Amino acid sequence: MKYITRTVRILSVVSLLTDTASEMLYPIMPIYLKTIGFSILLIGILEGIAEATAGLSKGYFGKLSDISGRRVVFVQIGYAFSCISKPMMAVFVYPLWIFLARTMDRFGKGIRTGARDAILSDEAMPETKGKIFGFHRSMDTLGAVIGPSLALIYLFYRPQDYKTLFYIAFIPGLFAVFTSLYLKDKNTVSVNPKVATPLFSFLKYWKESPTEYRKVVIGLLIFTLFNSSDVFLLLKAKQAGLGDSMVIGVYIFYNLIYALFAFPIGIIADNVGLKTIFIIGLALFATVYLGMAVNTNLYIFFGLFFLYGIYASATEGISKAWISNITDKKDTATAIGTFSGLQSICSILASSLTGLIWFKLGAPTAFIATGIMTVLVVFYFLTVPYPITPKTIKLFE
Repeated sequence: MKYITRTVRILSVVSLLTDTASEMLYPIMPIYLKTIGFSILLIGILEGIAEATAGLSKGYFGKLSDISGRRVVFVQIGYAFSCISKPMMAVFVYPLWIFLARTMDRFGKGIRTGARDAILSDEAMPETKGKIFGFHRSMDTLGAVIGPSLALIYLFYRPQDYKTLFYIAFIPGLFAVFTSLYLKDKNTVSVNPKVATPLFSFLKYWKESPTEYRKVVIGLLIFTLFNSSDVFLLLKAKQAGLGDSMVIGVYIFYNLIYALFAFPIGIIADNVGLKTIFIIGLALFATVYLGMAVNTNLYIFFGLFFLYGIYASATEGISKAWISNITDKKDTATAIGTFSGLQSICSILASSLTGLIWFKLGAPTAFIATGIMTVLVVFYFLTVPYPITPKTIKLFE
């Protein structure tokens, strides 16, 4: 475990605490917004603006981090913004204030994402990227188990007391900010501090990036266009007869599997290849969606969500590890920030597209279409060059 450095451990704890705070509110956010007068349309607009803000800021602040040569300050400010936004949602219920608070939360994510992942990449060697990113994802997702569990327990004793949960979520968020203060930059030398950084300057990286990067990201973005929000999976489970508590329980179960398997799968990926594990993950995703299209058995839903957890373990951290292995070290935050930003925009389109297909043609058609497109993406990735590392070279000798 020597490769799990002090910096990686601190970042992972910070992510765990922040995700605990965020995921504590995830299941009750739509319900709370409805109780303060938000319509479904207004909720959709709110989430769309928030995610678009996160998407644009990920690329911009990733580029800014690379130019300035600094990482930690972006991480600290990003987590601070997300922390402050939690109680803001409960202080006032005016629509403009809610929009400000929600956007601030996503803006914080945009500020920190590229710099945080660049730090993780800098703490690893090419042959340990899967382990490092896998460990971080395990810790991060553990927060998605703890958060909803705490919310479920609290609401059992205090039904419909949603506002108090926003204040409670502030506590782990505050601990995350304090923990981030232990992070230190190893190198603060600016690459070119006098260069202006316009909002969309990160998009220029696409032309400057390695061919391998563009090939990988194109595949990832095509997949994202059909990878809609997890809400649709939960809605399908609800539609099949699961009660509200059981639906939240299934979501917690999925995140638990994700948290338990992300690190060991990262270890396996370093030995057999990031591409191999990523493709297996996509195959599992296609299996889950095709299964969701035809399944009506409540017990099988747990099996499908188990596979969905494995899929997430085999793709989320692995994709960033792969990207960091095929880009120049000085451009890591820009590369990951650009991908993450474009991914956020595609995610908005994906949920809209899935919702439209569901509305017009029904849930089975929506899930089958996603499954078939994912199979095509698998074939695409089979043509993408394999990321060679010292370990993978030995495997083929």
